[in-house]
Amino acid sequence: MVFRAALKAFQGLLGFALLSAALFAGVATAASAQTAEESRALVYKLGTGDRVRVIVFNEEDLSGEFEVDSTGSLALPLIGNVSARGLTLREFETSIADALRDGYLKDPRVSVEVLNFRPFYIIGEVENGGEYDFVPEMTVLNAVALAGGYTYRADDRRVFVTKAGTNSEVEHRMDTAIKVLPGDIIRVPERFF
Repeated sequence: MVFRAALKAFQGLLGFALLSAALFAGVATAASAQTAEESRALVYKLGTGDRVRVIVFNEEDLSGEFEVDSTGSLALPLIGNVSARGLTLREFETSIADALRDGYLKDPRVSVEVLNFRPFYIIGEVENGGEYDFVPEMTVLNAVALAGGYTYRADDRRVFVTKAGTNSEVEHRMDTAIKVLPGDIIRVPERFF
């Protein structure tokens, strides 16, 4: 009888310990996922062609979906053109809040999220070269797969990448570590026997 009571108590403690460990792991995973998402949002810089949702809390008339135009600006209600090119999401939120605070709202709270990233381009020896929608965490190898894979003439050992905002093409060995960013141009060269 004493043995059964001790066994039940042990099972209860073991169950509690396992439940606590699972809850802690879930919280840690959620926290790390949130941290990764926040760091991605802080690193990404807006550019021409990005489509964003701007939310000014408690001000529906000032909120909406907007596209960064060719000048790198967005035309927002009430405050007009606001420069976005080269700004992180947090910097752009601050810029909008500052403009609204300057004679329009007492304490504006602004949130900005990217709805559609500007595209990237892939050319050369791929089946379906062209313009493709950017997906976060995309690599050059993912981009080649998205473009239908290599042609039979492709040199699958190397790739040339022109980063957005630059004019220089850089040669890389093909591997999964090469990240693609919006606006990048990827060229898969032809192999020579």
